[in-house]
Amino acid sequence: MQLSDLDFLNSEKGRRWLAKLAAQPLDQHNQLPWATRLRQEFSAEQTHALLETALLRQKAVAKFSRADQMLFTRHGLEMSSAEPIAAYRASRYQQFGTTQVADLCCGIGGDAIGLNAVANVIGYDIDPLHVAMAQHNVAVYGQEPRFTGVVADVTEQTPTDVDALFFDPGRRDERGKRIYSVQHYRPPLAVIDRWQAITPHIGVKISPGVDYTELPGSAETEFISVDGDLREAVLWFGGLHSGERRRATLLTTSGYAIDQMATLVEQPDAAVAVTQPRAWLVEPDGAVIRAHLVQTLAAQLNATQIDATVAYLTSDRPIETPFARSFVVDDWFPFQLKRLRRYLREHNIGRVTIKKRGSPLDTDTLQRQLRLRGERERILFLTRVSGEPVVIIGREQSVTAAR
Repeated sequence: MQLSDLDFLNSEKGRRWLAKLAAQPLDQHNQLPWATRLRQEFSAEQTHALLETALLRQKAVAKFSRADQMLFTRHGLEMSSAEPIAAYRASRYQQFGTTQVADLCCGIGGDAIGLNAVANVIGYDIDPLHVAMAQHNVAVYGQEPRFTGVVADVTEQTPTDVDALFFDPGRRDERGKRIYSVQHYRPPLAVIDRWQAITPHIGVKISPGVDYTELPGSAETEFISVDGDLREAVLWFGGLHSGERRRATLLTTSGYAIDQMATLVEQPDAAVAVTQPRAWLVEPDGAVIRAHLVQTLAAQLNATQIDATVAYLTSDRPIETPFARSFVVDDWFPFQLKRLRRYLREHNIGRVTIKKRGSPLDTDTLQRQLRLRGERERILFLTRVSGEPVVIIGREQSVTAAR
């Protein structure tokens, strides 16, 4: 899509046709007929802009409550923060007392929307198309007077006269492959060293799969999970740093709003025993695992680990916590394929979900090898107990029901 296409999409005719496309969602069966119909009236570029916008708006519904009015590029949508996460992150800027923030590498404006609800925002991006889209998308949320878009290379132009910065570097290469090293981000994380001399209060969005050895010691690292799905990580510097070293934050949403929020921080002296699996197996949320807070959670829950290197906990009683899921343990034993087949056959188990932590086994291959027959359903956990490979047979049961 080109910058010139935006004027067409925002024209009366463009909006009318986008409304028609939205009334009949695009799929693999009707895209070609729609393209043929549109080409009778519009150029190839305009037809592409209409279809692309309609498709991206359909996809963006998962992130934005006003997706049907917004403008996107594929890359911009993919890299943008979902509405609840942007709102949550913006709350830290609000607590800090930020009134003027620079959104660096603002993309299509996902974070600018959240930030603009609490402060004036200057959005910088090297791509003029993204800057124009950010301006449009912020206006969709009724916040345009508080947002200013600037086309600039942030490695060359340092924002001044702002209270804080938010930095969202590119985390994919030219082929769309994810970049995990912060030194290879676009631009690399090292660029903030120059900014900190001017504005030390900085939040940086990074990949949750970041290598821990690359994390700067001066930052607070927060891993964010939404409805049980690990989504993002953030580095907090300066006054945005809460004083904690690591944090796992879990957001539960209702629609596009945050319904509940829970956060877990490190307890350095947490000492946890290693035991065999007990009545309940406890699986920590991905944010807890990535924040290296499994032992902190275990100490808080009075649970134990089944292996010092595996993120499964165990307990004699059901545990109610937003930071983990609990499973009833039916049985467990050292992993042997023949023994597992026999057990499943004898217990009439014909459907299984296979989870694994600390096991080299391929779950798809094992699924075929089990030759399942039966009516009951169970969960198989391929893991280790005190260093030895085991399989745990369990099932999910609500903690309330267990009580």
